[in-house]
Amino acid sequence: MRNIFIIAILLLSTVPAYARASLDKGAGNPEYTVRTLSAASRASSLSLPAAKSTEINADTMAASHAADTIAPAAASAPAVTAESADTTGSGKQQKKRTSYWHRLFKGNEDHTFDKKLDISFVLSPSYTREASFGIGGLASGLYRLDRTDSIMKPSDVTIMGNVSVSGLYVIAVGGNNYFKGNRSRLSYEVAFANQPLRFWGIDYASCAENPPIDYTRRRVMVDIQYLYRIVDRLLLGVRSEISYVNIKKIDDPAYLQGQAMSYTFTGIGLSLQYDSRDFIPNPQKGIYAMAEVTAYPRFLGTYDKTRMRTTLIFDTYHRLWESGILATDIYGRFNGKNTPWILREQLGGSTRMRGYYAGRYIDNNILSCQAELRQRIYKRIGCTVWGGCGTVFPSFGEFNWKNILPTYGVGLRWEFKHRVNIRIDYGFGKNSSGFIFNINEAF
Repeated sequence: MRNIFIIAILLLSTVPAYARASLDKGAGNPEYTVRTLSAASRASSLSLPAAKSTEINADTMAASHAADTIAPAAASAPAVTAESADTTGSGKQQKKRTSYWHRLFKGNEDHTFDKKLDISFVLSPSYTREASFGIGGLASGLYRLDRTDSIMKPSDVTIMGNVSVSGLYVIAVGGNNYFKGNRSRLSYEVAFANQPLRFWGIDYASCAENPPIDYTRRRVMVDIQYLYRIVDRLLLGVRSEISYVNIKKIDDPAYLQGQAMSYTFTGIGLSLQYDSRDFIPNPQKGIYAMAEVTAYPRFLGTYDKTRMRTTLIFDTYHRLWESGILATDIYGRFNGKNTPWILREQLGGSTRMRGYYAGRYIDNNILSCQAELRQRIYKRIGCTVWGGCGTVFPSFGEFNWKNILPTYGVGLRWEFKHRVNIRIDYGFGKNSSGFIFNINEAF
């Protein structure tokens, strides 16, 4: 659902003037780390107060501050010479040129202290194995509810959409909102999709033997999680999830093994998390451990039984050398027997077991692990290499080590915004491979 943008990097490099927007050019945070300002030298030459030429973000405010501080003095001056008028005109042209080149080459800098919402967007052709060719759009924003708190992590929001020639259309909104005081966080994801896909079955044995068929499903999903910090980095979380899925058409209904073609589920979950990551979309240090139990009550859905799900995650991030990060991920999600097909675990996609078609293997439970080396190459360009393994299985009693599948691959990263990467991965699996286009790191 999040596959995007085969030439996003090219468009961002060639159309920065209207492919990046920023809201509210407010005053900078006095406590924010700053560099030497070109505006400071201008202010001092005009005998302006030194306080007005310091502690301003040079990347976004140098030219505008110089114009703002010069304006009052010019208004009170008895006359303006032709020379000064020419200088002013040249200053405006220089300001425009500076703004253009700044947006072109420095769009990845942190402006969350001097803007209410620092947002960038792009529209481009796209291609994925699941969706074929299409048009995709992306908007990514960073913001802080308290711009005087330099310790609090920035909040993030992403809006994505895609329309393809295969009939796929997707729109999704997701993000993480940190509240003032840094004690609580709201994470959310809302998605609507119409997806023509390939289908092999609803258990590992069927997926390994059946030839693929075509089916089209429509899905609406809302997932909201509120987390509150109990002590230090230990958080208690409450989750609410609503999911509706309907198969509009399928070549062979027997692949569903008698299950319904449409389901609605409402999940209520409770989690305990340890989270020391420095930035969720692109962690460079820290540990993330999570244990969650989710119930899908019978009276809140269309299935005739209450279902339970357990999710376990353990991720680590270590800096090996300058600009070199080793990230590891262990993931498990477990459901009971005879779980409805829409709640079953799908192997493959854009985050775990990359290189496999999303849903290539499906069953009640999943286990996977992966390790990824992330290396910055030059300025905003980076690369990755990863390897791992995983499988889906009906129950622990029927777990088969022979069904463990490999995953490995390489990737390219481009820093679209401050620590927000657009990624292009090429993954390999057992008799499978393919490109992945997405935003943010896989885990």
